[in-house]
Amino acid sequence: MPYPMQGLPRQVSIYEVGPRDGLQNESAVVPVEVKAEFIERLADAGHKIIEATSFVHPTWVPQLADADELLARLRRKPGVRYPVLVPNERGLGRALDRGVDEIAIFASATETFAAKNLNRGLESQFDMFEPVVARALESGVRVRAYVSMCFGDPWEGPTPVSQVVQVGERLLGLGCYQLSLGDTIGVGTPGHVTALIEAFRSPERLAVHFHDTYGQALGNTLAALQAGVTTIDASTGGIGGCPYAESATGNLATEDLVWMLRGLGIETGLDLGKLVSTSVWLAELLGRPSPSRVVQALSKG
Repeated sequence: MPYPMQGLPRQVSIYEVGPRDGLQNESAVVPVEVKAEFIERLADAGHKIIEATSFVHPTWVPQLADADELLARLRRKPGVRYPVLVPNERGLGRALDRGVDEIAIFASATETFAAKNLNRGLESQFDMFEPVVARALESGVRVRAYVSMCFGDPWEGPTPVSQVVQVGERLLGLGCYQLSLGDTIGVGTPGHVTALIEAFRSPERLAVHFHDTYGQALGNTLAALQAGVTTIDASTGGIGGCPYAESATGNLATEDLVWMLRGLGIETGLDLGKLVSTSVWLAELLGRPSPSRVVQALSKG
């Protein structure tokens, strides 16, 4: 039985990142047919947004080197969006050749991570993003922006709220329809989440992307909902992390998120049973149990 809390939205959009942000961090390369089935299972469970893959150079992320083949064989479900991540103009060109109609770009809120992840500085990263966003919009492609290290950086320590807002506002100003604030190493806490979201002028254009390194992902999500955010990034089974930051552990598990939202009376449109079955299936293929607490509990009956 749900027990709603005052001030929360009635409906939340879950932006599923498992096929991209989840599988990119696996030590072994997952076969393309498994990736395709994973995405199709997610759509069958009710997902309306599934980030399918990334057009990065295979030497950077070999786990996603099969992006072209994956999109070619994917059976798309009507009404479901399948955005892809692109790192630069070359990646955008590949995505456009595949008929992609929505992309995401990946920025950094800190100088050090921009250098390590993008080979750019905090300021010069925008020289790379501007032509990508402009060309995408000219081609009728929607653009979402991720900002990593929004709460802390393993090399620089806590990230100033003002610095995150400066980066984020510039990305929104380029024409990105949504900004996903990432707690890449999972150091954020609810009060910090509230302060960061309130520092932006438009919470309705924000999403949040939490990693559960210190067990704060659900608490941080609740704080984000209370602050007006209605799009939450999550990964079925809790798989994922960041290959460029060793302290980044798994993403917020979609099943754990759905369990909390269902208890709050918030609609997601997702079938929890199908999500759990999918995570159990995937965990067997990956050779390790799902880190999701809800998957662990429900799969045991």
